[in-house]
Formats: sequence, structure tokens, C-alpha cells
Amino acid sequence: MTFSKILTDWYSVNKRQLPWRQTTNPYYIWLSEIILQQTQIKQGLPYYEDFVSVFPTVFDLAHANEAEILKLWQGLGYYSRARNLHFAAKYVVEDLNGVFPTNYKDLLKLKGVGDYTASAIASICYNEVSAVVDGNVYRVLSRYFGIYTPINSSKGAKEFKALAQELIDKKDPATFNQAVMEFGAIQCKPKSPDCTVCPFNSSCFAYGKDEITELPVKIKAAKVSKKYFNFLVFLTPDHTTILEQRQGKGIWQNLYQFPLIESKKALTSKELEQELENLEVLKGKTFDVSLYNKNEIVHKLSHQHLYTQFWIVEVDTNLKGEIPVSKVEDFPVPILIGNFIEDFNF
Repeated sequence: MTFSKILTDWYSVNKRQLPWRQTTNPYYIWLSEIILQQTQIKQGLPYYEDFVSVFPTVFDLAHANEAEILKLWQGLGYYSRARNLHFAAKYVVEDLNGVFPTNYKDLLKLKGVGDYTASAIASICYNEVSAVVDGNVYRVLSRYFGIYTPINSSKGAKEFKALAQELIDKKDPATFNQAVMEFGAIQCKPKSPDCTVCPFNSSCFAYGKDEITELPVKIKAAKVSKKYFNFLVFLTPDHTTILEQRQGKGIWQNLYQFPLIESKKALTSKELEQELENLEVLKGKTFDVSLYNKNEIVHKLSHQHLYTQFWIVEVDTNLKGEIPVSKVEDFPVPILIGNFIEDFNF
């Protein structure tokens, strides 16, 4: 029995019932794939359902404002995905009259769509023979075939794509692609997979050589940097505060946050007060400062760790640019800020 046949037979018995598997509508498939990038299904599913409910068509998504989309995306992280989603929706509506590209090559023209997403949409919606390669596929193929080429290298990307393209079921590429992804997600898991019930255990290289934990191979990432964030939560007698929109490039682009002071180390109350004396917004005003969280909140991103302190700054008068605290939850914010807002309960 061939690799693809064993895989698709396993999938027919073990696949999970998920809403995007009940359709071939490219809008819903695209939406699910973007949401599930770097996100587990159990986390992404509620977001998918919310997006489909609020934006049932690509026209609804295209005509929404960015703040509304970012607010709905809040908590998923990697916010560039949401901005790209909006950009691509507007492109489909304005340039393509609301009709999604119908092949792999043209799907790649959508902002935020790479090889994996284009292959998924092309195969599932249009039966194009284009193999998907994501983290799950890398893991399955590297273990089964004993491939030590680093998966995060250009050589690895080409090698695994070529192998997947060779293995794909030419008559039913959609089922094969979904099967290999599902197999990696629930059977050939990153840690402690149950190889005793695996349909490939008699021929799997990694299982036979006892090298399950060695594969796939990945080049070590660069050293993670540390940053120290001091968020200023202003409170006035009229129950107002300040939120600022982040400008420029970055993972939190266009999201809102409390005014921020970055420092080279964790600040003491005295050091923070010295910083506040230089702020234009507090010139000529009386204020009291207190640290909300005794221990730093460490927010871990892929390339940096943010050591965060929230400072409550009670001011004796109103402030320029203030908003009612009752409106704070209306703004799209990073999950770090969202967690504080929920905990502080203005």
C-alpha cells in the first residue's frame, strides 16, 4: 500500500469535524488558513467562528475598518496577519470583483499568502495538485523518511516541498493535503507521539532508529533579546485615562496601548518618577505613582521577551487626549494590555 493511501485511510477514520472542512468556498478556506498560521486549532476555532459571523463575505471584510478587524483579532498575536487579511480582502473586492484567484500562482499574489496557504486553497477549492508543507508536514516527512536537512533552511524548504509534491495523491490532492496535516497534528505530534498505534510504525525511519526526538532538525534561532516596558496608566478625577496608537512598523502596529516608557532595566518607583517629571503631559500637574504588579510580567515573543510593569499614575486634573475609562475596552490592544485591562477592571 502506498504512503498516500495509508495516510488517507487513516484520515478517513481519525479526522476531526471542523467547520472549514464542510466547504470549498475559498473565502472560508483562506480565512481559516490565515487564522491558523502559528495558532493551534483549539485557540483559532473561536476566532474563525467570530470572523465568519461578523464578516460572512469577503465584501464585508473588505469594507470593515482596520480597528474593527484588529479588535476581533485581539489575543491571536502576530497582528500583521490581520492587517494582511484586510489588505488582501480589499484587493479581491476592488481588483478582482470579489472573485478569489483560482490557482496557486495567482493566490500567491494575495498579501500574506505564501506557498503553504496558496497550496492549501488551490488543492481544497480547485483540486490543484499542489502539496502543502507546514510544521506538521515537515515533522511527518522528516521522521518517516529520515531526513536531517534543517527544515528552516532554504535547502530544506525545497527538499521537503519536492518530496511532498512527489507523494501527493494526484487524483485527490485536497484529501491528501488535509490528511498529512491532520496526521502531524494528532498522531505524529512534536512530543511523545504514540508510535505503537501509528500505521507507519513498521516502516518509519525515526521509530526504527529510536530517533523520534531528533527529527525534524532545526537551525537554532538567534538569541532572544530583553526589553523593559513601563506602561503608564493615567487616572484622573473625571475617570479618564490615555491610550495611544502605536505608529511605524512592528508587531503591534496600529494597536493601542497605555503611554510607554522603555528602559534598560526594571525601574524603581523613584526612577520612574524622575522619568515622569520630563513628560509634557504632566507638566505643572500633581500626581501620585504606584506600581500595580509587584512582579514583572514577562511577555514572550518569538524574538524578544518583554519585562513589563504597569504604573498607576493618579493625576489631580484632566489630561490632553484623555478618554473615558469606560471606553478602554472598545480599542484593539495587544493581549498584554488586554489582560491588564481585564484584571484591573476600571
